[in-house]
Amino acid sequence: MKYYLVFFTVSVINFSFAQMSSKPITEVSQNETNSVILIDVRTPEEFNAGHLENAKNINWYDKNFTMQFEIISKNEIIYVYCKKGGRSAKAQQLLDSLGYKNVVNLEGGYDAYVKE
Repeated sequence: MKYYLVFFTVSVINFSFAQMSSKPITEVSQNETNSVILIDVRTPEEFNAGHLENAKNINWYDKNFTMQFEIISKNEIIYVYCKKGGRSAKAQQLLDSLGYKNVVNLEGGYDAYVKE
């Protein structure tokens, strides 16, 4: 019985991490951003100071953050990014928990993109 419990626990953990996807923001092409839903989870002030072309701003700190995703199909490919990667990683985890199947966190965030 203990063996099955350990196997089940390891399987669940492995499946959870297998679902998460990330990619360095510096490796994303313009063509790629045109074919996905690109979400900037920074504040409107940060977004207005500069953002990736075709990005939509959905502020991580908004009370209705998750409600703003209701119009997006759970099968769409969604790329999320923020300033450095912390908020977008949290957003990715939240969206994954809500059943979104293809959420990619763009590592390094907008700061890394601007630096490149």
